[in-house]
Amino acid sequence: MGGGQRAAAEDHVAELLIRRLDDVTGALEGLSQVLEQEEDLAVILDRICKQVSQAIPGADMVSVTLLSGEGPVTRAATRQEALDLDLAQYRADEGPCLHAARTGQVVHAMAVEVPRRWPGFDAEAAGSGVTGYLSAPLCVDEGIPGSLNLYGARTDGFRALDAALLELYTTAAEAALRNARRYLRARGQAAQLRQALTSRAVIDQAKGIVMAVHRVPAEEAFALLVDRSQRENVKLREFAERFVDDILGGDD
Repeated sequence: MGGGQRAAAEDHVAELLIRRLDDVTGALEGLSQVLEQEEDLAVILDRICKQVSQAIPGADMVSVTLLSGEGPVTRAATRQEALDLDLAQYRADEGPCLHAARTGQVVHAMAVEVPRRWPGFDAEAAGSGVTGYLSAPLCVDEGIPGSLNLYGARTDGFRALDAALLELYTTAAEAALRNARRYLRARGQAAQLRQALTSRAVIDQAKGIVMAVHRVPAEEAFALLVDRSQRENVKLREFAERFVDDILGGDD
């Protein structure tokens, strides 16, 4: 190969790499938009599977495995066949998706390697037509390991570049997911705090009214409110709100 041909080939490889990186970057940008608009984890994981199937050539089927206390479970899959392959690994208690989830390492294997590496899974997955396996660890929340699993029927399976790009995607996706989950938890805690403060305010208001009307100390006024709420079988906050509304309404 002459110098010009070699340079042209190198330019082609560089262009291909840039295009592939652009695909992964675009997928990550799309994921960020989903996380800003969507709270349901199932919807988010489904979108991740679809994005990766488009960003990684040869990813004919994609799934997400999560390791829960009750065992591994598939939370999203682009096709039924991907779910079937996941289930085959769960039954055999071995395979690329479980290996990636348990070890935190990217797993890259051709179909011919499966009998040696995971003989139990090989027996379960016979005749699937899959020629390449690629799984990367994906921790969607703290303490819940998992994996993003790619299955392909391309004759040459997945390549080292595919593995590197998938690892890049999952690393960034993990960070985005963790931040999103923390934000949702913080928002939920803030809502609970606001509710607690509101409840305390209305209870204090009702207690103040009881103290003024019956000329009793704070402890006794509170006990009276609790007794009434229990007798009417309603929460103290609900009784206090109704009590205050009745008093204020009666003043109009």
